[in-house]
Amino acid sequence: MNPFSRRAALAAGTGLLALPPAHAQMPERPVRLVLGFPPGSGPDVVGRILAEALREGVPAGVVVDNKPGAAGAIAAGEIARSAPADGTALLFGEVSQLAMAPSTYARLPYDPSRDFAAVAEVAAADFAFVVPANTPANDLATYVVWARARPQTFMGTFGAGTPGHFGAALLSNGAGLRTEAVHFRATGDAMTAILGGDVQGMFGTVALVAPHVRAGRLKALLVTGPSRSPLLPEVPTAAEAGQPALAFHAWFGLVAPAATPAPVLDTLEAAVLRALASPATRTRMEDAGFRVAANGRQSFAAMMAAERTRWAEVVRATGFRALE
Repeated sequence: MNPFSRRAALAAGTGLLALPPAHAQMPERPVRLVLGFPPGSGPDVVGRILAEALREGVPAGVVVDNKPGAAGAIAAGEIARSAPADGTALLFGEVSQLAMAPSTYARLPYDPSRDFAAVAEVAAADFAFVVPANTPANDLATYVVWARARPQTFMGTFGAGTPGHFGAALLSNGAGLRTEAVHFRATGDAMTAILGGDVQGMFGTVALVAPHVRAGRLKALLVTGPSRSPLLPEVPTAAEAGQPALAFHAWFGLVAPAATPAPVLDTLEAAVLRALASPATRTRMEDAGFRVAANGRQSFAAMMAAERTRWAEVVRATGFRALE
């Protein structure tokens, strides 16, 4: 067993030999992976890589179904209500749907802690705080001084209630900036705005913004991961930049309706971990800017619970509430 496969097995809490056979209790109909974000978005990219890797272990096939809207809440609500709970309809969920949404929506059409059963954590993505190239600041400290002198600073986001939105709020609150969030429905629109200087800051995934930083069209002032990114090795971490509270990331994983039988969950978990143990799949995800997680049901469930607690505190501090 190679080192990556061993880590994936340990993360699931068992050795690969103890996992159920790949096709045991596997749904007989095609598995539908529902994504709450549009094609080309970060969740869509990593979700499609996983879907392709899963097809070998799912005899009936895997279909990706994009259901964007309300920071992923529409898709999550659909899976929470789907029946029968037989493993044929899964949510490829992420942090905003499964950890942030309970604190941002007064009436959410699902309860992440009650309506879903964890299958496996798949991947994570770190962010970079970027500013237009003509901004007169090359580090965060200088940017803060510059932004404080402005009557208002606009922060672009990829949607209300998403990690980039709350990252901007954390920065603004921690640094004492007067900012207004500008929420864009499409990733391309947000990138156009930051490249054109229509907004003065934005948290974007490292993979998305790195080409623009390397080309000199944007400046990156920090990355939010636990260590520097190999895509932007010269950019300091949040802790190195003096803002440890900005250490956050997006995470992605599979959940099923809560009533899904345990044997089906076990088999789906095994199929995901086998897919993520493939060097080819791991390389594709890393090349796309994601860190492979490969954590099984129990550890993924515990992580989601901890993240809901963490982000509830952040959301309360910002005072944000999504429109009904």
